[in-house]
Amino acid sequence: MKNTIPIRELALIAMGAALIAICSWVAIPAAIPFTLQTFAVCLVTALFGLRTGLWTVTVYLLLGAVGAPVFSGFQGGIAALLGTTGGYLIGFLFTALIVGLAVESLGRKPLVLFAAMAVGILACYVFGTAWFVLVYARKSGPIGVGTALAWCVLPYLLPDAAKIALATLLTGRLYPLMKKGGAK
Repeated sequence: MKNTIPIRELALIAMGAALIAICSWVAIPAAIPFTLQTFAVCLVTALFGLRTGLWTVTVYLLLGAVGAPVFSGFQGGIAALLGTTGGYLIGFLFTALIVGLAVESLGRKPLVLFAAMAVGILACYVFGTAWFVLVYARKSGPIGVGTALAWCVLPYLLPDAAKIALATLLTGRLYPLMKKGGAK
């Protein structure tokens, strides 16, 4: 038995990783930049499902880890992943896992998609903020969780809700087209 990934799935992974990278470059600078990465992670995973969605996010993170400028601000390298905001990047894996599991087990109804994406981004917030507090403390001294939430989460709640709504809408429109092309 061969352990291979079908060419169609490899193409989806490559296109999805490219989409996440392009969406990371669309940024409004801030302590943690406002980007479209979370939108792309939610959309790609909702369209591709658990396995292909997780692989897509993993490939994106690996490209960044080896130095490809795929993160916001055209950054790349292991330092970006290990820095104060690296936890949010790694948190994309949790988002993909939650959204992927939801679409595989509950389907792609709008309410399921919106809820799964919201929980997925919440998991990303939790991991990323914990990471931020730890790394910031090592570099600059202790920081309270409330301050970290005020810097790293609160400003992003409304924009992320809009991104989730858009990803939900686009999934509803695009998935039937992908299904015709042979997607799960």
